Amino acid sequence: MAYTKPISSAALVAMSVSLAACGGTPGEDGAGAAPTEPAPPAIEERQANFKAIGKAFKAIRVQLEESSPDMAIIAGAASDLNAAAMKAEGLFPKGTSVDDGFDTEALSAIWEKPEEFAAANKMLTDATAQMVALAEAGDPAAIGPQVGEVGKSCKNCHDNFRLDTD
Repeated sequence: MAYTKPISSAALVAMSVSLAACGGTPGEDGAGAAPTEPAPPAIEERQANFKAIGKAFKAIRVQLEESSPDMAIIAGAASDLNAAAMKAEGLFPKGTSVDDGFDTEALSAIWEKPEEFAAANKMLTDATAQMVALAEAGDPAAIGPQVGEVGKSCKNCHDNFRLDTD
């Protein structure tokens, strides 16, 4: 086993100062600045809302994989999905992006391209409203293709307005 000499406290201070100089002051360029206040409640609300969207969407997909889908479960999940989709756009107040230093996947593009973000949200709300109508009609075969449309609307928004963490 090789012996390593302990680092002196003076050396540690020198390394710390050097590392700090390399990084600059957090947020001096405006990107990734650490927030000076706690995260706004809208971030937690929107994360919970998107979890609700995922849960409802999964419930529909699971039922469609059954040999005899329960239309009551699909209809309830479709309603929940649409309600959450309708709420989503209002959960993005300015200053709540990952670039603002918050623990979120929301990109600044949401506020830089508000028309495109509104169009992406409309695509989601239209697709989920159609899912509700199909669920109320009670035909599981018609719902399957709509799952794809809802998925496309999710992907559209994720591709343009959500930080890719994969």
